[in-house]
Amino acid sequence: MATYKSNPRKVQRSAEDLFDTFSDFTNLQNSLDNLTEEQRSQIGNVQFTSDSIKIVTPQVGEIEFHVTERQRPGKLVFGTKSSPVPMKMKLLITPLGADFAEVTSQIDVEIPAMLRPLVGPQLQKAADKFGELIAGLSRR
Repeated sequence: MATYKSNPRKVQRSAEDLFDTFSDFTNLQNSLDNLTEEQRSQIGNVQFTSDSIKIVTPQVGEIEFHVTERQRPGKLVFGTKSSPVPMKMKLLITPLGADFAEVTSQIDVEIPAMLRPLVGPQLQKAADKFGELIAGLSRR
C-alpha cells in the first residue's frame, strides 16, 4: 500500500465545526459555487452530494468517493468502486485549540511497486489538490 499525504493546512475553525461541515458535503457545494472563476479553475471539476465527492481529471477520468467511515472529530474515510485499483482517501482533522484546526488529506492506494514512480507523482498532486480544496472550503 502506498500513501500520499498533503501538507497540513491550518484553518480558523474548530475541529468539531469542520467535522460537521464535511459530514454533509452538500454544504460544500455552495462554498464551491461561490469561488472565483480563477479559484474554481485551479480546483478542477469537483462535485459534492450529501456523502460523496466526484472528481473528474484528464489523467484518471471520473472517480467518485463515498464516505465509508466517520470518526468524530478527526477523520472521514472515503472509498471508491470506480477506481482501477483499491483506493481510500482520508480527511484528517487535528484540533489546535478551541478555534483552530489543521486539515490534511491522505490517499492510500494499492499499486505495484514498479508503477509507483509513474503514478506516484500524479497521486501526490491529487492529495495536494484535495488538501488545498478542503482548506479553501474550510474558511468562512
